Amino acid sequence: MIQNSQSLGLQRHSIRSAARGVLLSGLYLSLAISCHRPLWAQSAPAVITTPGTATAVTLPATTPSADNAAVLRYDGSFEIFHPTVSTGGMVASEHRLASEVGARILQQGGNATDAAVAMGFALAVVLPNAGNLGGGGFMLVRDATKGSTVALDFREIAPASAHPGLFLDANGQVIPGKSTRTPYAVGVPGSVAGLVQAARDYGSLPLSQLIAPAIGLAENGFTVSAVLEEQFRSHRAHLIRWEGTREIFFKRKAGAPECVLQHCPHDVLETYGRGNRLIQKDLANTLRLIAQAGANGFYTGPIAQQIVAELASAGAPSPMTLQDLSQYRVAVRQPIQGTYRGHQILSMPAPSSGGVHLIQMLNLLERYPLAEFGANSARTIHLLAESARLAYADRSEFLGDPDFAKVPQRGLSAKRYADQLAAGINVERATPSKSVRPGQPLPFESDQTTHFSVIDRAGNVVSCTYTLNLNFGSGMVARGTGVLLNNEMDDFVAKPGVPNSFGLLGGDANAVEAGKRPLSSMTPVIVLKDGKAWLATGSPGGSRIITTVLQNLVNIIDFNMNIAQAISTPRTHHQWMPDHLRIERGISPDTIALLKQMGHDVRIMATMGRAQTVQHTQGRFFGASDPRNPDGAAIGIESKHD
Repeated sequence: MIQNSQSLGLQRHSIRSAARGVLLSGLYLSLAISCHRPLWAQSAPAVITTPGTATAVTLPATTPSADNAAVLRYDGSFEIFHPTVSTGGMVASEHRLASEVGARILQQGGNATDAAVAMGFALAVVLPNAGNLGGGGFMLVRDATKGSTVALDFREIAPASAHPGLFLDANGQVIPGKSTRTPYAVGVPGSVAGLVQAARDYGSLPLSQLIAPAIGLAENGFTVSAVLEEQFRSHRAHLIRWEGTREIFFKRKAGAPECVLQHCPHDVLETYGRGNRLIQKDLANTLRLIAQAGANGFYTGPIAQQIVAELASAGAPSPMTLQDLSQYRVAVRQPIQGTYRGHQILSMPAPSSGGVHLIQMLNLLERYPLAEFGANSARTIHLLAESARLAYADRSEFLGDPDFAKVPQRGLSAKRYADQLAAGINVERATPSKSVRPGQPLPFESDQTTHFSVIDRAGNVVSCTYTLNLNFGSGMVARGTGVLLNNEMDDFVAKPGVPNSFGLLGGDANAVEAGKRPLSSMTPVIVLKDGKAWLATGSPGGSRIITTVLQNLVNIIDFNMNIAQAISTPRTHHQWMPDHLRIERGISPDTIALLKQMGHDVRIMATMGRAQTVQHTQGRFFGASDPRNPDGAAIGIESKHD
């Protein structure tokens, strides 16, 4: 039986007798008086009411009688947010339909990798702004039997025509939009190769079985949600520029004259709205080719030819060739590892900056008693910001593709390096970013994106983040394929000192170069406890991914939150440059005032991240999908003997 994220089988903490001396609310009191006169009510409690103050109710310290057991059990939990609970496995993603696909694969006997691959293909259909075939990503795969974890790097690659001056004009200035809205923005996609290789090397079911649900969703369509309606509406101008994109994501307005969609006047077209059925026949055919021929069905033959032709449609030769596509390879790497308060943290190594700097920040924070300071207190937020300031400064200097540049990952993630950096943190005052420069880790050497997490009954785990970069990537669909193409080339440094779309700076380690993988912030994570998989999490969010995942882990480990509460708590973000502290709504005005007194430039901005978390603890599986995207869902399955 599949449970949805509103399941009533929720994680609860029973109240023990030692906790029964706490004050009962006025609701308890009124219920008890109206129903019967309990023993403790025989002596009337003192009630003092003062204008402008709260009402205090003092009760005798005696243990309540058995007559009150039902009243006490009425609110038997300290939790406000509750994860989904199951006994046979758990999946979490940004779209309920994709989560349902993953849960069905687990029910059919598939393992965590099978479910993750099926979800990856399904998200390419139902989450077109981020799920993809035309992008790339990272996946951690944990084998419970072997006790080993691998990191699959299927990040996009710069085509052979790329060079350091690709996005500069004759005067050496960055050409606006060339790295995001033109054929030159597209890196060689890696998602299909990554998902197919994961299924081949770590899955247990046939690839055709894993892709079949995605084919059905594309062929038969799915109902557009209010969230996707808003994505289409807000990105109309970005999408309508391309003929192949108009064919799929636009329709004629009611009463408009007949016309071929790709050639219709723009003013007679509208994007799909809530309740409309979005059918993607071309994408279904592409998925069929992949199901039949594996990665070759995408990287060679008609699909590859149509991608190259689309990139040449602007009149200039295609910056990507058939050889670029046919030569794409997944890199299998070792996860970067660290520890935090007795937990082993596994994440993605370079070319992701996420794992390296997540561990770097955890190393910095481990010296502070955050549990005493409290979640989202001014002191905790200040320390999060100062740690991030230092880490993102290092990111700008040292991170890039390790196949092209020396990346001091061990040094950056070393606890001794954190000791050195921490000496410069003022616990009472914000450090201006202009005075912070990248450190010296070498001596210690020894947005739009989506994430999904899976854990199966045997304890195998997958944590995967993949992306088109910005929402809908380049906005360009290769005609006849249904495949939206990424604009991942924007993640390279077009020119040192010039920020990318996320405001991130970089250096020569992340300069544009043929065959190179651009730097990323994607941070898939698996956490081990006592040597066994305990948690998997990750998030979309561009440069905010790393701090989103950081706060998720701190909320769970330091503040003892359940995984649903941890991802629902308001977030903060600092990335060195620009020098401001970004926060979500929900942080206390008193806290904001204290942060400003510390010297922070505090700015309330849009929400950050949409984390997807699964957990195995106390013999059960827990899942939580970030409420910042109401389309997401955590879905569990039950053991067959239950």
